[in-house]
Amino acid sequence: MNKSERLHDMMIYLNNRNYFNLSDLMEKYNISKSTALRDIQSLENIGMPIFSEHGRYGRYGVLQNRLLSPIIFTLDEMYAIYFSMLTLREYQSTPFDLDLQKLKQKFECCISKEHQLNLDTMESVFSFVSSKQVNECPLLKDILYSAINNSVNDITYKRLNTNHSYTVQFLNISTSFGQWYVTAYNHDSEKLQVFRCDKILLLASNENRFPIDSEILQSLTEQQFKEKDATDFEVSITDKGVDIFIKENYPSMKLVYTAGTPMIKGYYNKKEENFISNYFLSYGKEAISIKPTKLKNLIVEKMKDNLSYLNNI
Repeated sequence: MNKSERLHDMMIYLNNRNYFNLSDLMEKYNISKSTALRDIQSLENIGMPIFSEHGRYGRYGVLQNRLLSPIIFTLDEMYAIYFSMLTLREYQSTPFDLDLQKLKQKFECCISKEHQLNLDTMESVFSFVSSKQVNECPLLKDILYSAINNSVNDITYKRLNTNHSYTVQFLNISTSFGQWYVTAYNHDSEKLQVFRCDKILLLASNENRFPIDSEILQSLTEQQFKEKDATDFEVSITDKGVDIFIKENYPSMKLVYTAGTPMIKGYYNKKEENFISNYFLSYGKEAISIKPTKLKNLIVEKMKDNLSYLNNI
């Protein structure tokens, strides 16, 4: 094993340790004390966060809030990480406390000037198109760690300009069309519920409730969110309607083909009539047929309301 291979392996080995001694490196890599010292110096020079503790029982430590230098990645992997980082620019909030520009500068400091020029050129060639996030989610990080720790929380949630209180257990976080959403188990209703993260105003740990059993959660997830009195629907659409569906759809619906005709099948629960009628209203003439009739009537009424509004402005 030559020096470059040894240093590469040593970075991975030390990154998983809090502390180490020179003897650890000497034994693992069969090197002398002087070589081990030179290797440590080389690792520090390329950014490995190593510090030393002096004294009778002196040792070396590795800061655990730092990652390995990008030197361990291939060029393609480095470019992929860089461009993944650039997509964060569209988010008003992320689950992490970071300044994206400073993160970008740190990343570029770890690579050569040549690679920096390549990244600048590639950034000017590629164009990222995504839904820009406009709402801040100040509690997003707390929501994430709560989901990781499987804890129960009391939250204050703003809906229709009214604050509501819930006791929930966050399960997973997702982003869609410029918004952050979190699926949670509602301990009061004993059902799964989706919350928009920017509308969660307050969050506090609830020590009086125990987290729901994972098997129960799995069962609820498989059942999704369909209630007993939910309404099933079938909406036939054109090929252009398929593009609309691909751009925006929800877990309660799926795209199927019947005799070559694309069709959206799904369901909506009570109190979701306004949401589902607004959704299919956006299809316009790309909707060929709508079942059941009561869903069609909801959409027609919505169109009449919109027309009446437009005539009066």
